[in-house]
Amino acid sequence: MTETKDKKTFYITTPIYYPSAKLHIGHAYCTTIADAVARFKRLAGYEVFFLTGSDEHGQKIQRTAEEQGITPLEYVDKIVASFQELWQKLEISNDDFIRTSEPRHHKVVQDFFKRIQEKGDIYKGEYTGLYCTPCESYWTELQLDENGCCPDCHRPVEKVSEEAYFFKMSKYADAVLKHIEENPDFLEPVSRRNEMINFIKQGLEDLCVSRTSFDWGIPVPGDEKHVIYVWFDAVINYITPLFGDAEKMKKFWPADIHLVGKEIVRFHSIIWPCMLMAADLPLPKKIYGHGWLIIGGDKMSKSKGNVVDPMLLIDEFSADAIRYFLLREITLGQDGNFNRDALITRINADLANDLGNLLHRTLNMIGKFQKGILIAPKGENEIDKSLKSDAMETAKNYRRLMENMQISDAVRTVWKFIGRSNKYIDETAPWTLAKDETQKQNLANVLYNLAESLRIVSILISPYMPATAKKIHDQLKVNQPFEKIQLEDAETFGRLEDNHEVGKPEQLFPRIEVK
Repeated sequence: MTETKDKKTFYITTPIYYPSAKLHIGHAYCTTIADAVARFKRLAGYEVFFLTGSDEHGQKIQRTAEEQGITPLEYVDKIVASFQELWQKLEISNDDFIRTSEPRHHKVVQDFFKRIQEKGDIYKGEYTGLYCTPCESYWTELQLDENGCCPDCHRPVEKVSEEAYFFKMSKYADAVLKHIEENPDFLEPVSRRNEMINFIKQGLEDLCVSRTSFDWGIPVPGDEKHVIYVWFDAVINYITPLFGDAEKMKKFWPADIHLVGKEIVRFHSIIWPCMLMAADLPLPKKIYGHGWLIIGGDKMSKSKGNVVDPMLLIDEFSADAIRYFLLREITLGQDGNFNRDALITRINADLANDLGNLLHRTLNMIGKFQKGILIAPKGENEIDKSLKSDAMETAKNYRRLMENMQISDAVRTVWKFIGRSNKYIDETAPWTLAKDETQKQNLANVLYNLAESLRIVSILISPYMPATAKKIHDQLKVNQPFEKIQLEDAETFGRLEDNHEVGKPEQLFPRIEVK
């Protein structure tokens, strides 16, 4: 978070995704997390910049395109279009989408390269070593797995020998190690931090940052037979929308958080900080390495045939249901299991029964007992006080948990209050109060408190389930425009006015019958 005279600012990024022929639910997971954080920060009053995109260069892309008889750009164009369609279907609220094949990115990468080169931290030499094309990673013999393959993807590496430019990464090894050790919040969770500390302590070599054996990439300025190493090119995307714009750089850099998969933490927490130090730029405030989605005990992969298509899931269950499951079920930083049966169970129990029934019962009773009109409460009993106290405690805990990136705990906190609100209906039995004219005000109090609880819930779930939050807001007919609502509106109980008219209940989530 950066303070400005006008507004607090927040900059969050996902990794830019490497085009692969098939989308899977893992692509949706990281971006949904980032979107929930970005939406929460906007809700909390921040000016947010949320960046995602596609990492389109490299030997793997060029080879695949050649096999298909098309240009690399033609190949990535189709796949990038599918990413952008998925983000729209998931209601991802990114402010920019970087394609590394764009001219604006080319210019920034070349300027960044020259800046480091002019400082004397890039030199020309000869690279002879081992290269993993699928991961676009360089390895030494000692770093290979027990089968002599890439330690990340466990596929064969190639021996490479070619003229190349090198970045003096070893020069910055001690400084990066010191930064990680002295700033425990810089790299999370702690397991990733410990892993990277151990990696640096084994010794960092200078990084080969150009290739001549293919040409699908950004040319080295002044020596165009070389293309810039894909990872050196890719991480610079985080600065592409800001570089050269002093006002934007001041407002949003350093980034507040780079959210990345655990398998690419090394590039973001070691190589990228070394590059930034060489360019005399501040390091990002936090790098967070999230876990993998596991299917049947294995990481999702095309080769294992366990890829889950997010487009089909969204069409079948809705974007909000998928978003809810990913955020609720998986603790950030840990691996999480994706299971269709578990998804259906959550939809039926949490979304259809708990949330859907609370809204339907509440609006139905207000319509039936008070012709759809809320009456301002007068007085309160201990049960009323308890509900209001729980609402305010929920909002307080929610803010704390979201600020600390404890997203699944924050979701559970909201659903605990939804459960409490359903229990309040059973405790107060509005249908019984409606039969007694002397209980008219008590009935009005109960129905108002339920509507107000739902108003608060609609705000708190808006980062997770934006479409559902708006449906609740609209069915309650809240006068305040949905887009203008802030988190502080959920931190006061009693915002709905006397004589406020609510709408008719509409089903949020149909119950799924499993044969």
